[in-house]
Amino acid sequence: MSPTTREPKPRSWYEKFRDAFRGVRTGTRGQSSFQVHLAVACVAIVAAALLRCTLWEWCILALCIGGVLTAEMINSAMEYLAKAIDENHNPHLRDALDTGSAAVLFASLAAAVVGAVVLLSRVVVLLNR
Repeated sequence: MSPTTREPKPRSWYEKFRDAFRGVRTGTRGQSSFQVHLAVACVAIVAAALLRCTLWEWCILALCIGGVLTAEMINSAMEYLAKAIDENHNPHLRDALDTGSAAVLFASLAAAVVGAVVLLSRVVVLLNR
């Protein structure tokens, strides 16, 4: 680094959290896919509570829900970035965005399978009592 270049001032924890929550608002606003995933997550949480899931089952469900919502946020970030780079049709950006969408699809399918296994196993346990 040259003597005339100054290092940026480190951001405070408050600033970091403020920016992260702004990112949550930005990443979820107008994103119908995120809203669908959030609704499904709420249904899974209610079902887990009604079925009296164990601590470990709650942990697994939370990881799945967090993974899907995280993938959705990363995909939204990629969409914003792609729009900033080029508003015109660009096959490279299209491929990147399609790959991001595929990541959300894989995370969602895996979460659905795990959720079905956990919740249906709880139904079986409760029916056998």
